Amino acid sequence: MDDLSIFPDKTTEPTNNGLTEKLGSTFELWKQIHDAVLTKYPNGLPEWNFAGKKYGWIYRIKDKKRAIIYLLPRDKYFKVAFVFGQKAYDSILNSGISAEIKTELQQARKYAEGRGIRIDVKNNEIVSDIIKLIDIKLKY
Repeated sequence: MDDLSIFPDKTTEPTNNGLTEKLGSTFELWKQIHDAVLTKYPNGLPEWNFAGKKYGWIYRIKDKKRAIIYLLPRDKYFKVAFVFGQKAYDSILNSGISAEIKTELQQARKYAEGRGIRIDVKNNEIVSDIIKLIDIKLKY
């Protein structure tokens, strides 16, 4: 299964060098999304977090109360993950974001904290939608 972290060792927190090597050409997209969040929300707190044996290391940027975005490293690509509350969900459905993302969000299971989605980032085609999702997440 390729949906596992490329950093499974709890004792070794990932480094930028390791990330660059493992993500390959998508590292620049990781950096672009990472920097976009911190430009839009300078008080964001970036951190690596070991999510358990099954999930390995994940990277998140959060504010004081909630995660803004998760970046999940994979082999030669990564995923971004968000959890959206109802207001953000409604805003996304009424936005110009791609139909695929809207459909995935509509099909996502609803939890108390909202609906979560994961988006594969393998090239720059999806980055503009991710930037829009960041804006909506920060608004709500």
